[in-house]
Amino acid sequence: MNIIKIGGVPEHFNLPWHLTIEDGSYAKNNIQLEWIDFPGGTGAMCEALRKQEIDIAIILTEGIIKDIIDGNPSKIVQEYIQTPLIWGIHVDANSQYYDISSLENTKVAISRYGSGSHLMSYINAQNQGWDTTTLQFEVVRNLNGAVEALTNGTADYFMWEHFTTKPFADNGTFRRVADCPTPWPCFVIAVREEILTTKEKDIRVILEIINSTTTDFKKIPSIDKTLSNRYEQQLEDIQKWLQLTEWSQSDIAQETLYLIQKQLYSLNIIDRKVDPKTLIFEF
Repeated sequence: MNIIKIGGVPEHFNLPWHLTIEDGSYAKNNIQLEWIDFPGGTGAMCEALRKQEIDIAIILTEGIIKDIIDGNPSKIVQEYIQTPLIWGIHVDANSQYYDISSLENTKVAISRYGSGSHLMSYINAQNQGWDTTTLQFEVVRNLNGAVEALTNGTADYFMWEHFTTKPFADNGTFRRVADCPTPWPCFVIAVREEILTTKEKDIRVILEIINSTTTDFKKIPSIDKTLSNRYEQQLEDIQKWLQLTEWSQSDIAQETLYLIQKQLYSLNIIDRKVDPKTLIFEF
């Protein structure tokens, strides 16, 4: 068996991976695909790729682009989710802040620097016309850390995926004041260059299996109930999320890579723009 380690957030987007691991799809092809959850999100996965702790990451597009430019020896092999990620903007339920405009010049909780919650705070600030050079951050590592920070007042707001965070809004922990969708496809599949060199055939097989599954994922009988149960989400929320979400089996467009780099560069998140071909691996 060829062991390949894959990481992703413990969220509903990644159920196709768990289903294909559980049904033995990879094992039948002499691949032992080992899943590792990353509650800390994209920043934690970038670090794990660099440390060779994982071989593949299901990762936010803007986050891995920044990290590859910053020297992460990985490549994007394809899109995974072609629709935007809807970032909810949350405050403590007892907060004095009731609308997004009141959050200007307050402190934002982020999982870590270089994470989606960090990068999207800049996108949101730009959308609101705020001075992005004055943003203040509190590193909280994950969703539980954000609950603690917002509750004790060490941070004022937190951006995280709308539906994952909705139970915290429903139970009175958070109040969501707005949403901020990414202006591009949200998740891609990234692979360490060393693995692409030494195990390209295995990566091809893995992509064929996951793409075959995501093509018909929404047609799986009672998939909404399965998602609701496994991720402890209200059924109506999962049904709405399924309507908004489209999986991809395609290469990421060069135009998309140009667009994201242009936005990140304008916010001083990256210090240079590169040829999109240096960010991707073409089989």
